[in-house]
Amino acid sequence: MRLVCVDVGNTSTTLGLYEDGAVSRVARVEGGALANPEACADLLRLIASGGVEGVSIASVVPKADARWRALTRETLGCRPRFVTHESPLGFALDYPNPERVGADRLADAAGGLARYGAPLIVVDFGTALNFEVLDARPAYVGGVITPGLPLMTSYLHEKTALLPEVALGGETPDIGKSTEEAIALGARVGYRGIVRELVDHLQRPFGGRARVVATGGYAAWVLEGAGLDYAIDPTLTLFGLGRIFENGGAD
Repeated sequence: MRLVCVDVGNTSTTLGLYEDGAVSRVARVEGGALANPEACADLLRLIASGGVEGVSIASVVPKADARWRALTRETLGCRPRFVTHESPLGFALDYPNPERVGADRLADAAGGLARYGAPLIVVDFGTALNFEVLDARPAYVGGVITPGLPLMTSYLHEKTALLPEVALGGETPDIGKSTEEAIALGARVGYRGIVRELVDHLQRPFGGRARVVATGGYAAWVLEGAGLDYAIDPTLTLFGLGRIFENGGAD
């Protein structure tokens, strides 16, 4: 099956081609369809070249949903499927208000289960830093949400007179020798600490046996070289969207 999968986030939108379980042609649009509809339309055409059977979308930006429906209809001539708690996810939802679980979190859990099994902890480095937990049944039993790296760095810049907004990535020193290095080091090592502590906490019901996988734009930068036994899977959310669509998810 060939699909376009779209992860609509608060700061950017990621698109990719899902074909028989593999994800390729991954691209990102800052601001998404609300800010850059032409770029999104162009990427839809590019990613879908050669033909696709549908479009699977996880959106945490309700205002953008109508735009994506229009874009997929006008560009590809098809009606997209939006992931919800009622989609065939491949796992149960043991959660008091399942309609309040973000579609991206459901896609992460679906993709993680298919690739890594359960019990499972998924850590997603997006605008927020999300943790999703699947037990061995498998059932989604909850998670943790904390502010993500983009929020931390932009907040420091917006709420202080002198601290700059820092583009994260690349090497960081042992000790920051400039304001920019100090912020980057605090982000990288500090978020390793957040992930380590929260994963240790979430592992308690599983005796430390849950598999841990990290995804999202900053996962590799924060965790690689940290000596942690976590898989890093950059395409997990898009893969999960493809699996849910294959399961027969309805809009």
